[in-house]
Amino acid sequence: METYLRAQCLWDVVENGSIPPPLPNNPTLAQIRNHNEEVAKEVRSLAIIHATLHDEMFIKNLNFETTKKAWDKLKEDFYGSEKTKKTQVLKLGGEFESLKRKETKNVREFCNIISKIVTQIKLLGYELNDQRFVEKILACLPQMFEVKIFFSKKI
Repeated sequence: METYLRAQCLWDVVENGSIPPPLPNNPTLAQIRNHNEEVAKEVRSLAIIHATLHDEMFIKNLNFETTKKAWDKLKEDFYGSEKTKKTQVLKLGGEFESLKRKETKNVREFCNIISKIVTQIKLLGYELNDQRFVEKILACLPQMFEVKIFFSKKI
């Protein structure tokens, strides 16, 4: 949703909650046109948010008059508070560290699982070092890969 709003040049309205100031007395046509465009940005961005929500979330967001308030409510619902985010990151970090490749899973499936956990951590606003990501994959590879890993480090 954020990407789409950025593509429509509406993200500043969402992020800053910019509502244009009222028109001055005796405004020019250019001022009126500019003011109408700014007002329309708020309405368009709110309409985009409402259009993308499923019924339950739409009902929760229907009462917000500004895009910023609606967006902040969505962020809270999906990401939680800062304390909740930290708890989720700790949980995901624990999952990442305790993850081991089972013999029944192939390497690609294992890499996808690790990648999913790393992506979830990044979506919560925290960074996980790419080197740690690679180390985890290399440490969990089957023994048949050890020779290839050794030679790739030498090169």
